[in-house]
Amino acid sequence: MNPELIGNRLTELRKNANKSRLQVAKDTGITISALSNYENGLRIPRDEAKQRIAGYYGVSIDELFYAS
Repeated sequence: MNPELIGNRLTELRKNANKSRLQVAKDTGITISALSNYENGLRIPRDEAKQRIAGYYGVSIDELFYAS
């Protein structure tokens, strides 16, 4: 699991959805700070956050976090 690759995917999904980090944070209950860390490849989300993010964007956890 490559944090940079995950960050790039998360950023791309957010931008394609035409959402701000603030909107994603409000909609998912994940803090802006955490989302920023995920998108910048500084941290990998825990399982609960992975589920929220994948559900929010309508993709599978495997597709989002484990595909190469």
